[in-house]
Amino acid sequence: MTQQKLTVQPRLALGRKVKKLRAQGLIPANLFGKKIPSSNLQLQTKDFQKIYSAVGESTLLYLHIDGEKSDKPVMISEVTRHPVTGLILHVSFHQVDLKEKITAPVSVKLTGEAPAEKEKLGILVQQLDEIEVSALPANLPDHLDVDVSSLTEVDQAIYVKDLKLDSKLEIKSDPESIIAKIEPLAKEEVKEAAPEAVPAEGVVPSEVEGPPAPAAESKAEKK
Repeated sequence: MTQQKLTVQPRLALGRKVKKLRAQGLIPANLFGKKIPSSNLQLQTKDFQKIYSAVGESTLLYLHIDGEKSDKPVMISEVTRHPVTGLILHVSFHQVDLKEKITAPVSVKLTGEAPAEKEKLGILVQQLDEIEVSALPANLPDHLDVDVSSLTEVDQAIYVKDLKLDSKLEIKSDPESIIAKIEPLAKEEVKEAAPEAVPAEGVVPSEVEGPPAPAAESKAEKK
């Protein structure tokens, strides 16, 4: 795996002053970790977006801080965005120990083609987008490939427990969680209107609807 590196600078602007940084195309950030003092940083928005799309939050990268000799192994811990515009407001980096295992969410990518969906027997639904994985920082993958070509029938599924991963990786998610499943196609309920009663030929509607009218009294009965 290619070593990813990101260059950042120490940050002096704090509080409300960070708004000026964003106007200049910079993102305020901070670095924290075990047994190290937290430090304030800033970096180019375009540089971060490029590397974030490549590594996400589960891949090790090296932070080069201007003015320091050695790069720091880090993971992207949190990315805060504006709730409306989606603009990146702040980034947190977690410095890790390369000799200690960490647990991080790793994204899941479905590969192959499910025969059940191809033959229109059902529809493939991905129910899990990421899986918690524990490993040494350098061994964490940026994603996990899950082959769905074994799904040939409706209700068939691939579970977390079905994954075959490298021995360097340990799954922490519930093994009974479903990653992908073939769901039945939605049934279109066609309701046919009940046929209206059709009167017999030569019979007026009043003769078929409602109880029969009482018979007229005969002249003999009147007497």
